[in-house]
Amino acid sequence: MQSEKKLHLGLLFGGNSSEHDVSKQSAHNIYDALDRDRYEVSLFLMTRDGFMMSDAASRRVFDGEPEEVVVEEEMAKLDRSNPLAPIQNLADAKDIDVFFPIIHGNLGEDGTIQGLLRLLQKPYVGSGIMASAMSFDKDQTKQMLTMHDIRNTKYVVITPENRDEWDYNRIQEELGDLVFIKPANQGSSVGIHKVTSEQEFIDGLADAFRYDYKILVEEAIEGPREVEISILGNTDPSASQLGAIVVPKEDAFYTYDNKFVDASQVEFDVPVDLPAELTAEITDMGMRAYKVLGLRGMARIDFLVSAAGIPYLGEVNTLPGFTNISLYPQLWEASGISYTDLIDDLIEFAIQEFDAQKKLAHDFVSLDANSAAATYKRK
Repeated sequence: MQSEKKLHLGLLFGGNSSEHDVSKQSAHNIYDALDRDRYEVSLFLMTRDGFMMSDAASRRVFDGEPEEVVVEEEMAKLDRSNPLAPIQNLADAKDIDVFFPIIHGNLGEDGTIQGLLRLLQKPYVGSGIMASAMSFDKDQTKQMLTMHDIRNTKYVVITPENRDEWDYNRIQEELGDLVFIKPANQGSSVGIHKVTSEQEFIDGLADAFRYDYKILVEEAIEGPREVEISILGNTDPSASQLGAIVVPKEDAFYTYDNKFVDASQVEFDVPVDLPAELTAEITDMGMRAYKVLGLRGMARIDFLVSAAGIPYLGEVNTLPGFTNISLYPQLWEASGISYTDLIDDLIEFAIQEFDAQKKLAHDFVSLDANSAAATYKRK
């Protein structure tokens, strides 16, 4: 093994979102799990302002120096008049074989970093530009799910343009007395509000508009249980066992702090014991959604199961967390794939997808029988 050339991996983390610190935790865990006999690693911290730090500066933060101090020093060295200043440190990436973006939320899961890496003509872990952007937008995701008869919650979309058309009375008529407000392009329970009154609706909508200009208002599911599934692979993916999240406090829901800061108020049931028929239905819905959305590499898909045992697909996370309390790796551990092997698999899938995409022509090609077979045959 040691005689083989190591793969040079570029680990991208941080980012301009509420999940900046979560991403740093995920990156630490991935870095620690990597087999040093197989990989050489360069680190690239994206600041909260969207600037990519050098490997040297990123390592200083990784090793515990205050991020604010390191970033201030590094930013002083950058020529901000250069339009490429935010990414100029990626010049250090010329010999990187594959990138592992673990930037959650904005700039990471919305297709932005995927577009940059495509321009760099480098393999990267996770889904492509369109699949990432579509899955990040809850409205676009739900439209695709509905089109393909994958059950999801009823909802309406409120924007600044139609805001005056929706008051709480109309929401009650459409969706019921209890609803949830969610920014369409935001993750990790940020800007989400449980609404049972007109004032809560007004306040929740105002807060949600701080994070996005497209807001979903969703019906509530009676007596819901939150169930998760992890998907791994490209065109022939595999599904993990299921896990469940229990928030013991009455009337509570899964918040940002529950997910990433303090898990003491929640319980993880991994794997969860559900009726075989329900397990099969959730697994089928998850696999179908993964393929319908054109996802690659990985995704964690969240479900709500009603008191009557009916599953509704909630959200799709294309770059799920890899922290100590993150469910994506936990579910694969329960399914027989270790953390280190999971990382290896994700990197291999990234390379396979890159190689498959390279076979596609983007300009006119004269077609004959031999070239057609060579160009369009895909593993």
